[in-house]
Amino acid sequence: MFYIVTGGAGFIGSHLVDALVARGDRVTVIDSLSAGSRDHIARHLRKGTVDLVVADLLSSGWQESFLGADKVYHLAADPDVRQSALAPEGPVNNNILATFQVLEAMRLHNVPGIVFTSTSTVYGYAAVLPTPEDYTPLEPVSVYGATKLGCEALIAAYCHSFSMTSWIFRFANIVGERSGHGVIPDFIKKLEENPQELEILGDGRQTKSYLGVQECVEAMLCAAGHAGRPVNTYNIGSEDWIDVKAIADIVAEEMHLPLVRYRFTGGERGWVGDVPKMQLSLARIRELGWRPGHGSAESVRMAVRALLKKTAGRTRP
Repeated sequence: MFYIVTGGAGFIGSHLVDALVARGDRVTVIDSLSAGSRDHIARHLRKGTVDLVVADLLSSGWQESFLGADKVYHLAADPDVRQSALAPEGPVNNNILATFQVLEAMRLHNVPGIVFTSTSTVYGYAAVLPTPEDYTPLEPVSVYGATKLGCEALIAAYCHSFSMTSWIFRFANIVGERSGHGVIPDFIKKLEENPQELEILGDGRQTKSYLGVQECVEAMLCAAGHAGRPVNTYNIGSEDWIDVKAIADIVAEEMHLPLVRYRFTGGERGWVGDVPKMQLSLARIRELGWRPGHGSAESVRMAVRALLKKTAGRTRP
């Protein structure tokens, strides 16, 4: 099969590219490299199993690469929830307008399917936990979440209007090697700069689900092989949760810093748009035969160890 992966040099995107190449698919990555890295897919580029188009989706010139594609995996996005409250124009452009550009390229080149990576933040402060895909009302509390929900609506309209099929995945917190943002890289960076004290945004009791990136990709590929309707929406995450203080404990332990002091800043939310409690229902995707192999704490610990491998002498032997 021939697939397009937007954002394929990024964190989740590059792991998806690894999996697609491993099963023998032909892949073209479209990435501006503003957040992703050529190094993440370098071995595939050397072998010629992946083509890379360096382009911003808000520009033109990349659309011809869609010709003959069987499916688009659209992962390119502005993923910073916290920053979206300070500079909303970025996620509006890079999420909503970029998705429109992708859908138009699909329409013009007759690409029949799109896989879209959405987010648990579309649920806002959900009153039902674990939260199922049919939960209402969907009231995001961050600009980032609103842009992802807007993308979902746009994709649904294109699918019904132009006979496309979509798979929309609402992610919990995805963690692991190559991750460049989020609570784990943030804690590691802070502790590398000051091993005595760790600032924790919020009260440390924010409680959410975490899943390793490779399991996330497995879930995506499992669900993308099933389509019952034009728009197929699935939650992807773990079946438990962990609070931020426990994540700090794991990071400190793996960095061999037993005496680090925690300094909490803020109330129950770490920043504007933060959702203090999140856990997704996995009943729908479990019906397809997928379930996570690790819980949140184990996924976090594996992610910490993977990220610390980049820093000599800080991991356990």
